[in-house]
Amino acid sequence: MAKQPELDDFRVPYFEAGKKNGKFSLGNVDPAARPFSSGSKDADRARLSEIGAKLDIQQECLHAQQKRRVLLVLQGMDTSGKDGTIRAVFHEVDPLGLRIVPFKAPTATELAHDFLWRVHSQAPAAGELTVFNRSHYEDLLVPTVLGTLDAQGFEQRCRHIRQFEEMLADSGTTIVKCMLHISKDEQRVRLQARIDDPSKHWKFDVSDLDARKHWDKYQAVYRDALAATSTEYAPWYVVPADSKTHRNVMIAELLLRTFESLKLAYPPPKESLRGVRVA
Repeated sequence: MAKQPELDDFRVPYFEAGKKNGKFSLGNVDPAARPFSSGSKDADRARLSEIGAKLDIQQECLHAQQKRRVLLVLQGMDTSGKDGTIRAVFHEVDPLGLRIVPFKAPTATELAHDFLWRVHSQAPAAGELTVFNRSHYEDLLVPTVLGTLDAQGFEQRCRHIRQFEEMLADSGTTIVKCMLHISKDEQRVRLQARIDDPSKHWKFDVSDLDARKHWDKYQAVYRDALAATSTEYAPWYVVPADSKTHRNVMIAELLLRTFESLKLAYPPPKESLRGVRVA
């Protein structure tokens, strides 16, 4: 009997200093796979609703305790579904204590500082669940593909990212990073849909086509970046994302497992409330 897939089967092996991560290749993950699908889109949506209700309680406990922090990082090629993931996965979650941070091209002020300067201030506060829609990894991926960051600079930024994320983890932040992995064919379909549908024109930019021309280069840089920054305290997971409902369920399952590992609970009653009766 074939082994049932597990979430950790899609985790990028942890980085080890001085060793090349030869086991990992994006090419070994099928973007069209649906290992955590319930069998149909409707079944996937039903499962997502079940997980969402549990996430709502977990996030409320996180917010009530005001001690721990959770950071979900979403990365992926254009049209991989970062916005859609956020809408679907957090549909049942109370927005209190949930914060979404979209990262765009850095401004002149941000470029005048180190590349992590703009990111650190957006890290989750105590009691917050924060989602990065794109992230500090853009400052690693894009300049490498465009040739403005050389191999030495790439390695240096990877080291700085590992140290930055370790500091966050040491300060009580639990980090989960998801690379939404779609195929080039699926991206073509989704880009064309944005062009053909007037209600989606706002989501399309000609620069998306320029980035598509560098598809193979982006895949190679993603592979190297994930291999160099997947750690025990901030693991990367490659999420097959050609199926939108599967993508959503898998990320929700990952997030629920992460929350459950924290063993959160509502804080005990305040001593000052004992015996109090409202008149």
